[in-house]
Amino acid sequence: MSTDDRGRADMPHDPSHVPARTPGNDTRTPHGDDLRPDPRTTVVVITRDRRPELLRTLRTLRDLPERPRVVVTDNGSTDGTADAVTRHFPEVRLLCPGHNLGAVGRNLAVRHVRTPYVAFCDDDTWWEPGSLGRAADLLDAHPRLAAVTARIVVEPSGEEDPVVAELRDSPLKGPDWLPGPALGSFLAAATVMRVDAFRAVGGFHPGLWLGGEEELLATDLLRRGHWLSYVPELTIHHAASQVRDSTERRVLGLRNTLWFTWLRRPWPSALRRTWYLMRTVPRDHASLRAFARAAAGLPWVLKQRDPVPADLEAHLVALEEARRTSPARKYVG
Repeated sequence: MSTDDRGRADMPHDPSHVPARTPGNDTRTPHGDDLRPDPRTTVVVITRDRRPELLRTLRTLRDLPERPRVVVTDNGSTDGTADAVTRHFPEVRLLCPGHNLGAVGRNLAVRHVRTPYVAFCDDDTWWEPGSLGRAADLLDAHPRLAAVTARIVVEPSGEEDPVVAELRDSPLKGPDWLPGPALGSFLAAATVMRVDAFRAVGGFHPGLWLGGEEELLATDLLRRGHWLSYVPELTIHHAASQVRDSTERRVLGLRNTLWFTWLRRPWPSALRRTWYLMRTVPRDHASLRAFARAAAGLPWVLKQRDPVPADLEAHLVALEEARRTSPARKYVG
């Protein structure tokens, strides 16, 4: 696999573009705290055929007071994304594997990370100034904390994403030192993670490719004794790209939910969860495709099956029950 790497260089700010709801070059938070460059975190972005959205995100990342290093994996774009990044952001390390790696593009990017923490970011999300520094402070302070997930603000409305309520009301109980509610999974577009922990569990599983790929990684982190936490004082903004196939995303999400269930849940729970999904997902062609794809993967899934112990399974049961009423967990689209 070949990559195309660019080094860092200082680039002037483009005054013709003002990112939505971001304070630009202001190096103070709304609370007046002075913010300075912070070398502890690298931002990783995966992208495919979303050149305008990616360039907006890179502009906001360049303007952050933390001045993070940025690694972009271009998953085989055909819209001139790589050329635009090279021309406008030579300080960004650009990786061009030549085809679509899905979430595994993040694994490729993390190989080039030399900081202790990695902030995942989608091409249509951007971090609030100060959030990366605060996340690094929390990870510095708590060695058993593997990841912190930020509050997600939808743009241009400024409202919280519906999934925020699910994060805030997580049913999991964690130690008192956690900076926020304990989580059983995370959102890759809104999470800062300990690089060593990410590498120790192998990153995102290549079999899942994309679509709810975080749940398996999160479970394997919990299994190793790490904790995940939602921290509302961290903020990331999300202006959903119009370049997306919502039906295909639903197919992948449902397929990967089934694969995760069969890979890590004890058989009674796996069968119960599968039956529940069969009864409750929309009875349409997309759901049929998802189940067919999941069934086709059974040989490799059963070969790699490794159920979690009873204490972690109790956490997964609690999460499963809570998610049944979450507006962010509907297999529609």
